[in-house]
Amino acid sequence: MPRGDRQLVMGNMACMRGAIYAGMRFYAGYPITPSTEIAEGCARELPKLGGHFIQMEDEIGSIGAVIGAAVAGSKAMTATSGPGYSLMQENIGYAYMIEAPCVIVNVQRGGPSTGLPTKVSQSDTMQARWGTHGDYTAITVAPSTVTDTFTETVRAFNLAERFRTPVTILMDEVVGHMQEMVSFPEPGECEVFNRTKPTCVPSSYMAYGPSKTCVNPMPSYGEGYRWFATGLTHDAHGFSTDKPEEVVVELDKLRNKITNYEDEICKVRAEYMDDAEIAIVSYGSVSRTALQVVKLAREAGVKVGFVQLQTVWPFPLKQLRELLAKTAHVIVAELNMGQIVGEVERVALGDTKVHSLLRYDGDIFTPMQFLEKIEEVRS
Repeated sequence: MPRGDRQLVMGNMACMRGAIYAGMRFYAGYPITPSTEIAEGCARELPKLGGHFIQMEDEIGSIGAVIGAAVAGSKAMTATSGPGYSLMQENIGYAYMIEAPCVIVNVQRGGPSTGLPTKVSQSDTMQARWGTHGDYTAITVAPSTVTDTFTETVRAFNLAERFRTPVTILMDEVVGHMQEMVSFPEPGECEVFNRTKPTCVPSSYMAYGPSKTCVNPMPSYGEGYRWFATGLTHDAHGFSTDKPEEVVVELDKLRNKITNYEDEICKVRAEYMDDAEIAIVSYGSVSRTALQVVKLAREAGVKVGFVQLQTVWPFPLKQLRELLAKTAHVIVAELNMGQIVGEVERVALGDTKVHSLLRYDGDIFTPMQFLEKIEEVRS
């Protein structure tokens, strides 16, 4: 589509468009509200590009197929909601262990269990960090607009390929189903990162060997490089090991390839923070209401600032600490029972007081709820 042309686009469709822009050519999934439009869009568009769409028997099979496609050389994605995300967790852990780049979209709905299939929630936030077992470090991004959804999907693929890791796009029902006017970039306008391939002779290749960046080049299966993909703890060649010194090296590598680059990964949007006495911290669809409220408060002479977490995991400790250093009060707004507020409390220093604004009945925040909370904090 030529630059400048604008059209009315649903968030889920913008996610699909962003994935294709980033080079995604394999999608495996199982329909589940409120993410199904992503699968429908991929089923329609991928065959036109020589890509592949497959509806699997369930979410377990879906993430397994995505991992296999990633190892075979494709940029691969699946999309789901809470119950399906739960089913994927063991295989997501496998992807962390074999360092398979892939993207998982979770368009959140109310839970637990079947919960509120057509209502909004942000109650999978902690699951995106701690859903699978063992020690690992997760990357999770969270868009709040349709345009954000496109750009954050491209970024999610870039992060997955750059760091050889699964990346979760933590959307919610409102972001997935809202429609906004969008102008998409032309090819080449947005950075697209492709995984690094090995240049050494096949006999000297080590899939998990020492690396300055802790990220090894990744050949596609069938390109002449032999490497082993196992969920067992493995050595530099991929063979299973239980030697303590080798186990520590591998797990440290999985952690350090993320934590050493948090400044590159973490992304925060801030407005009206220079003189803010009260800051609102939010993410996803909640940020839409929060920004509106900040503007209303400013018009009334109340110094309120806006902070949106565009990267939720790793939690942007450094950026938030700098932003909130001179703020007396912080309101953390979430569509759950309070999953991020504890992280913000760890960031807050000195006399800064942290307050929760929570809603978990399936509906969005109203501006009045924010304004009432601001008055409560000021009193």
